[in-house]
Formats: sequence, structure tokens, C-alpha cells
Amino acid sequence: CSCPLPSGDTALSRLVRRLLSARRSLDLCLFSFSCPDLARTVQFLHRRGVRVRLVTDAQYMELYGSQIGRLRHAGIQVRHDQHSGYMHHKFAIVDQRVLITGSLNWTTQAIQSNRENVLVVEDAEYVKAYLDEFERIWEEYNPANYNFFP
Repeated sequence: CSCPLPSGDTALSRLVRRLLSARRSLDLCLFSFSCPDLARTVQFLHRRGVRVRLVTDAQYMELYGSQIGRLRHAGIQVRHDQHSGYMHHKFAIVDQRVLITGSLNWTTQAIQSNRENVLVVEDAEYVKAYLDEFERIWEEYNPANYNFFP
């Protein structure tokens, strides 16, 4: 595509290609998200009409370089935890049929320097388990359910 996304055959470009295969939905459950290339990919999908939902950890949303504000500003639905523990998942579900999971935080550091793993699974049984977890967390982190005053 003519957008400024990574090209060539790298781990990042293979991940981007998997994400760009989304036609209907992209559900993201990510502890940390600061990689501009992946943020551009997610924004591109959103502009193309793919329903994008993102669950993240509140403590890491506003760290220097976080892409969460940029994605929210673009109109992407974002929800975050409201408790002291970490929302530490790292997975994506493309069109409710492809699971992308592993140790990878979506950060430039992780992509360029760390030893990380990413597993792509198209087995419906595994995808359903992760999708069920995403839906459970999505509802739990619904702002209508937040309790600000104990």
C-alpha cells in the first residue's frame, strides 16, 4: 500500500501483513503499545472501516511514546483496567478467526532489540478461548461499570 508502513520481509512487516488482512474486526489486548508503525497500521484499518477495539493497562497508557492517546484521538475504542494489578495480556484477534499472541509488547524496543515470540494460530478452539477472554475483559472494563467512590 502507499501508506508509510514497514516493507520488506522482517518480523514487523510479517506482523503488519497479518493485521492488514483484517476485513471486519481487530480486537487488541495489549499491555504496552508504543510502536508507531503498529499504531499506523491499526489507524489504517480503522479508517478502512474495520471495527477496532483495544484493551490496555492503565498504568502504561500515558508513558512517554505510548500510542494509546493517538489511537483514541483517531476514534478507536479503548478500554483499560481500574485496579492495581497489570492487564498483562499481549494478543490480537483478526476477524474472529486468527489469533496473534506471544511475549511481544507492541513497543519499538521489543521489536528492535528484545528476544520475543509471536505465535499465529487459526485453530477455532484457541481463537474462541481468547475471544471469550477479550469479551469478558471488554465488558469488565466498560466505563459504565467503574466504581470511583468505594
